[in-house]
Amino acid sequence: YGFQPQPTGFPGGFVPPVQNQPMVNGTIWMPIPPSIPNCPPGLEYLTQQIDQILVHQQLELLEIVTGFETSNKYELKNSLGQRVYFAAEDTDCLTRNCCGSARPFTLRIIDNLGREVITLQRPLRCASCCCPCCLQELEVQSPPGTTVGYVVQNWHPCLPKFTIQDEKKMDVLKITGPCIVCRCCEDVNFEVQSLDETCAVGRISKKWTGLVQEMFTDTDNFGISFPMDLDVKMKAVMIGACFLIVSLSF
Repeated sequence: YGFQPQPTGFPGGFVPPVQNQPMVNGTIWMPIPPSIPNCPPGLEYLTQQIDQILVHQQLELLEIVTGFETSNKYELKNSLGQRVYFAAEDTDCLTRNCCGSARPFTLRIIDNLGREVITLQRPLRCASCCCPCCLQELEVQSPPGTTVGYVVQNWHPCLPKFTIQDEKKMDVLKITGPCIVCRCCEDVNFEVQSLDETCAVGRISKKWTGLVQEMFTDTDNFGISFPMDLDVKMKAVMIGACFLIVSLSF
């Protein structure tokens, strides 16, 4: 996908911050941040005064022409338009086209060094409110193989509701979406709240992209906002929550 090469010759694997904007194949990547103690490798990007991530789904011409569901790919950018991560869905063609939005998947999120820094695992579950015992769950790993949190769907008769949990499955935050997620000419917002649902902490938004793109493609744009001082692992889990909401609702 075009990654920035790893600098060498520095003791202890320390990577100095890049002062200029690295550009690969016309794409501006966010400069490599320095290593941070006790921070999962690759999540240092989320500690660099970032309170917003923009998610752009890439347009797949084959999907438009044939109608077959292809493997989704996404760019994750900061508010300056610099690419922070690249995400790619890892599923087979049969699963994508037979299971649709309910399909299980592995989503691999890669930084500009080509490292897989976040892995999202979604098993096959039911999303219907008629089956409260088998609702959606997504596991967030960083680095791959090390669980940092979960996103679980909560039963509700009409509202999309989710809980963000830490690696021990302790509840940390709540997410509540609107009753109707298909709206014309306006954004669709999922509010991230404290556990008692009295304080707004952040937001996951599906951005309105225009009538033509909304009608004839399934490429969407999303925004994730969170406090700058939120634990970096929970920021990664919020990114996972965005992708779960994308797969279920859009």
